Amino acid sequence: MAIGKRHKKNLELVTEGKKYLLDEALDLIAKFQAPKFDETVNIAVRLGIDVKQADQQVRGASVLPNGVGGKVRVLVFAKGAKATEATTAGADFVGAEDIVEKINGGWMDFDKVIATPDMMVAVSKVGKILGPRGLMPNPKTGTVTNDLVKAISDERKGKVEFRAEKGGIVHAPIGKRSFGTQKLNENLKSLLEAIIKMKPATAKGSFLRSVTISAAMSPGLRLEPNQFSTGTEEET
Repeated sequence: MAIGKRHKKNLELVTEGKKYLLDEALDLIAKFQAPKFDETVNIAVRLGIDVKQADQQVRGASVLPNGVGGKVRVLVFAKGAKATEATTAGADFVGAEDIVEKINGGWMDFDKVIATPDMMVAVSKVGKILGPRGLMPNPKTGTVTNDLVKAISDERKGKVEFRAEKGGIVHAPIGKRSFGTQKLNENLKSLLEAIIKMKPATAKGSFLRSVTISAAMSPGLRLEPNQFSTGTEEET
């Protein structure tokens, strides 16, 4: 596939093989020629874990200090007084079996899903639809809870869920390019802090093996992992 002129120009600014300090990388991203839309900035973190081991799963969530940009449409599965609580707290959609029926019919006009524990039997009926999209409520990410006010508030503020996938890699957004270097810096550090706290006790050696940051349509930049915590040296 041919490399576009804009991407080629951006690649010329990147030092091959270099591991950047965070401020350096963010300054470079700001210098890249931008596409005609506000790029999402993402990180990819390779962890020193074996995802095949049940006791080395890494999954959690972090409310980023500056959000991630854009409106978040929140769906809450709840009944009775809890449904009223969810509506009052600002949920965009609230329901029970009626919502299950709508989702089975193809409706997907929401970005986040929260459920009270008693609703999980009903929610499981659409698990095959929500699961692959990363929308299935889970206690580990705070989306199965009776504290709907906090859960909805967290989603509105910009909560990012993360999970180590194949190869022990976590992919997550940290905001929009328009946020600027300071806000992206704060968001990335907040997210990495949450990931580091999830280090399994059985994980051996360095935990942050590599960290890469990239805007959606721009080159990825490898970061020096040692700047974020002690004991994160890459293995040779």
